[in-house]
Amino acid sequence: MSEPSRRALITGASSGIGEAYARLLASRGFDLVVTARRADRLAMLAQTLRSQHGVDVLELPMDIARPEGARDLIGAVTDRDLSIDYLVSNAGYALDQDFLEAPWSRHDAFLDILLEGVVELSHAFMPGMIERGWGRVVNVASVASFLHLTPSSLYGPAKAFVLAFSRSMHASLHDTGVHMTALCPGYTRTEFFRNIGVEEKVFRLPRFMLLDVDRVVRDADRAVSRNRAVCIPGLFYRVLVAGSRFLPLSVFASRRFRSTLPTPR
Repeated sequence: MSEPSRRALITGASSGIGEAYARLLASRGFDLVVTARRADRLAMLAQTLRSQHGVDVLELPMDIARPEGARDLIGAVTDRDLSIDYLVSNAGYALDQDFLEAPWSRHDAFLDILLEGVVELSHAFMPGMIERGWGRVVNVASVASFLHLTPSSLYGPAKAFVLAFSRSMHASLHDTGVHMTALCPGYTRTEFFRNIGVEEKVFRLPRFMLLDVDRVVRDADRAVSRNRAVCIPGLFYRVLVAGSRFLPLSVFASRRFRSTLPTPR
């Protein structure tokens, strides 16, 4: 269904889940605000979507991992008097160092984008959605939200916060016309793993563990449209999450588990 008068804001839109989401919503007639660090990739995507779908696309190249990054993005949108009807908080990454090896500055930026950025963007744009009686918010978490213990010690707990925040807000938005969903994908074929140096290890995993990015995005859009609090794409990952409740924490804490599997996303 086309929604030509509505606008979506997508962070981390230059590749992966963010790019796929931009393509999906543009095909449905949404105007877009897209942001990411890589201005060249963002410009190419915007030009493609304008020519293919005739939608308006505003490019805002910026790094929202900076302390004021989310605030600057909000200001850039509100200064143009743009309303946001569909928010996809996708920007994020995993650290390629253990917790104690990485300098605090890296952890600080990581938390800015994964925690504060998600909450601040929701706080800024959801009041307008509620006032208009329609809105969609997808916060990209991870299947690691349920496992907590990942090779990057901070990633699972941070994504668990995104999941908990989304569930809490989902309950509080009852009867407002605004839906919030936590998207919790497993290993997805994107550049995410190349960026942290584990692409070869991930793509050696069994095929049933690897998700197609377009399928992940379609599942997320369907879930938020149906007002589901959580979306876990793929039968394997739904079974994994269900089964993890019955496994002892020592399984996930074991050195073998943490060293064998890279951080999922």
